Amino acid sequence: MQKPDPELVTSAVRLTEDIGRIRLSKSFFFRDFLYSEVATVTGLPNIPSDLDAAVWAGRRLCEDILEPLQEMLGPIRIRSGYRSETVNRYGNHHRLGCASNQSNYGRHIWDRLDERGARGAMACVVLPPLTDHYQRTGDWQSFAWFLHDHLPYSEMTFFTRLAAFNIGWSEEPKRTIDSFISPQKGYLVRPDLLMAPDNHGPKYVNVPALKTAAARRAQHLDGPEGGV
Repeated sequence: MQKPDPELVTSAVRLTEDIGRIRLSKSFFFRDFLYSEVATVTGLPNIPSDLDAAVWAGRRLCEDILEPLQEMLGPIRIRSGYRSETVNRYGNHHRLGCASNQSNYGRHIWDRLDERGARGAMACVVLPPLTDHYQRTGDWQSFAWFLHDHLPYSEMTFFTRLAAFNIGWSEEPKRTIDSFISPQKGYLVRPDLLMAPDNHGPKYVNVPALKTAAARRAQHLDGPEGGV
């Protein structure tokens, strides 16, 4: 087996380090979104082909979605963030939980426009209060409705393990929620087919973590001077 050129390896490491140091928001750096099991095991590069586009979309995801999410419900854990086309293609071809590249443009592939020509970015996250609540009760919908009411997300998809979920930002938000969790698989919200009810508060008001988060969010929006 031929050994890689040490100079090329050094150059690739330096480039990845430089990308990882790019700050996307108050709490997040690009490095938080670069880790990939597929890339780690295969050695495939997980770096953007269009860095400026990836940074722009990643900042919108972090500033508009992930920072407010953390402010309301505490620290999140990133399961999957940015994927290069090479890494995502491998994951899709080998059935490792990756949708096709075309489906992931403007989602996990931050540096490509989606099928509508819109910019976007997505991350799969674990939210510890949701994981705890889900493992106790089997309920994930209360958190989904809470996030629906409080974040300008484009898409959310919930998964069985840890109740991890994809959450995405888009300049043309779709506002859909779906799930792979039985027995409620499928769409919870899809504007062209399944509209959300007008009043979602009763769906989460009795969940202690969400009741506290809603009060915290309201206080934040009121600001120190008590007016919006």
